Amino acid sequence: MSKVAIIGVGQSRFVRSYPGSIRELAFEGFKEAMQDAQIATTDIGASVICSAPEYDKQRSPAGVFAEYLGLNPQPTFYVESLCSSSSMGVRLAYSLVKSGLHDVVAVIGFQKMSEISSSESQERMGRGADIQWESPFGTMMPAYYAMYARGHMEKYGTTPDDLARIRVKAATYGQLNDKAVYRKPVTFDMFSDPENRMAGPVAGPLRVGDCCANADGSSCILVASEEKAKTFCKKPVWIRGLGAATTTVNLAGRNLFSGLTVAREAGKQAYKMAGITAADIDVAEVHDCFTIAEMMAYEDLGFAAPGEGKELIKSKETYKHGSIPVNVDGGLLSKGHPIGATGGSQIRTIVLQLRDEAGNIQVENPKIGLVHNLSLIHISEPTRPELVSRMPSSA
Repeated sequence: MSKVAIIGVGQSRFVRSYPGSIRELAFEGFKEAMQDAQIATTDIGASVICSAPEYDKQRSPAGVFAEYLGLNPQPTFYVESLCSSSSMGVRLAYSLVKSGLHDVVAVIGFQKMSEISSSESQERMGRGADIQWESPFGTMMPAYYAMYARGHMEKYGTTPDDLARIRVKAATYGQLNDKAVYRKPVTFDMFSDPENRMAGPVAGPLRVGDCCANADGSSCILVASEEKAKTFCKKPVWIRGLGAATTTVNLAGRNLFSGLTVAREAGKQAYKMAGITAADIDVAEVHDCFTIAEMMAYEDLGFAAPGEGKELIKSKETYKHGSIPVNVDGGLLSKGHPIGATGGSQIRTIVLQLRDEAGNIQVENPKIGLVHNLSLIHISEPTRPELVSRMPSSA
């Protein structure tokens, strides 16, 4: 069967408060991807619009975007899977292209989280959990990940200092990323200074510095058939593997609190489809909504054995020049997390890495990249770099 490639990528700057409308926000990522691919809107056979609808005032944004972006009369679809919405959109686009239904599909992710207050945002994020048995009792995303942090610490002896090291790495590269919302330095000493905001408590043991920030932003990924990729693109990045999995939404149904079973299962699927192992990955983007999420991803993806993730960050093996560079664009911790745009942003970073176009965050000669987006996993390669994508769809 013919291969499927990514031929264009784009992203807006991630900001705390975007001044324009959501259609203008979406256009920024779309325009960059179209310029990257050097194609016209008439070359696009369908569009997939991705976001978490609870955060926007506009209902059914797909039709609005198709009209504004000049994508009528082509079909459009709306996809939502919380934080992995645009990664799931790429999975759908891959299927549409692989089936032969469309030759080129645009995946546009966006979120304008500033349309509602921070407290409203947290409450709606909490409603991503079980609204009958959990969220009415006050659980929100920081609390869920705090439970995992406690579980990991109890089982493996992980410390808050280990988590702080992940944030220091994120800030090291976030300062270099002109698309990131947080571009200030973060030092290890900040976490031991009670007067420093980074040390402020959120949900023990997680502190302010362990959490990513909400943001407004958009991303766009152009997915194409092998024939169109070779026609339009000098450096297509081929999608070699995909993985996705689910688990119980209610935490009472889970039996592991030191890792995410969905990530492990999705990773297995993506590696198997791509015909590789974790040792073949040259660069990765993982879903670091909280520092503990990145720590668990090291282990869930097989970069380290369970409990050994802390050794990777201590030895700086996940830095740009390490054995497995992870989130060298600053990750969600520095870039920010506009929910519907995040997966597309992660994929954009890996595509640029595989095309040797990542500038001052470029990893040396990567051939295979991985994207882990909670809730998906992708594995990719250019020609020949490859993208491995993995997406656990319920975390």
